[in-house]
Amino acid sequence: MSGHSKWSTIKHKKAANDSRRGKLFSKLVKEITAAARTSGGDIDMNPRLRTAIAAAKSSNVPNDNIEKAILRGTGEIEGETYEEILYEGYGPGGVAVMIEVLTDNRNRVVAEIRHAFTKHEGRIGERGCVAWGFDKCGLIVVTPDSIDEEELFLMAVEAGAEDVTASETGMEIVTPFEMFDSVLTAVQETSAEIQLAEISMIPQNTVKLDGKEAERMIRLMDVLDEIDDVQKVYANFDIPDNLLEAAA
Repeated sequence: MSGHSKWSTIKHKKAANDSRRGKLFSKLVKEITAAARTSGGDIDMNPRLRTAIAAAKSSNVPNDNIEKAILRGTGEIEGETYEEILYEGYGPGGVAVMIEVLTDNRNRVVAEIRHAFTKHEGRIGERGCVAWGFDKCGLIVVTPDSIDEEELFLMAVEAGAEDVTASETGMEIVTPFEMFDSVLTAVQETSAEIQLAEISMIPQNTVKLDGKEAERMIRLMDVLDEIDDVQKVYANFDIPDNLLEAAA
């Protein structure tokens, strides 16, 4: 798997086993609320909401939490109003970093993000400084051996997938943004065990890191992920598997 995909999968595995679970649930529920507020609570008419619910269910968020999040978004029950912001910057070794935020306090979250970058030898950049190097795609990661590799490949491609790659840690399906729903539905109808299903920003190129730089980059990703208002962090690092696995 790519560095970013492996990192995303590690985050979900860690969340299933420690205190991060509640934080992950909070972020997923917040995205559902924002999606419903933007375009309504009908999943058939709101692709963003449909995707947010699929991501929440893949992480075992209870249905009751999902339903309440939709109602908060549509205004049927009281809820917060969040501002959506995208921050961009550079991590150790010049790694490009993108940070999606949902916040009710812009000043607080930018201060937290700036502090995280500064502490880990990075810096916030201007809007657009790294976004050009990422493509918005669907990302689905399937547990190895839960389905025949050739069967998964043929099914995913037929459903509209752009690429399918396999490794010892997972089979990764990348889809065009607009084909994510159809590919995910097709995968869900098989025996495949889905580890991760989300809309992601896939880097066009990667920066290889090792040693101290790799360790600093991993710490930066961890710190950014821990910020309550940060929804997702994307980066174009290429870090050895043993270091990423040690982070888990």
